Amino acid sequence: MTDDRTAQIGQLLAQLATLMADQPAPREPEATPRPNRVLLTVGEAADQLGIGKTTAYAYVRTGELESVLIGRLRRIHADAIAEFAARLVAKHRAA
Repeated sequence: MTDDRTAQIGQLLAQLATLMADQPAPREPEATPRPNRVLLTVGEAADQLGIGKTTAYAYVRTGELESVLIGRLRRIHADAIAEFAARLVAKHRAA
């Protein structure tokens, strides 16, 4: 490669770097809000309660946290989460 060609490539690369620096950073797409669902997965219910998924499954297994099966999918009604939390608070206050 000749010195002339090398210099030309260097200039082009410098121009490219300048053009790229002048470009605004690509914007991240805004997250679309999810609709409030009535039936949640055990993991989602655990997140709402601030407990681990394994603990949530244990409460489901004992029947303390109501759930339904839809085919092979286990779901927890949003009201069941609120009722479970209310029972825990009431039990704690009574103790």
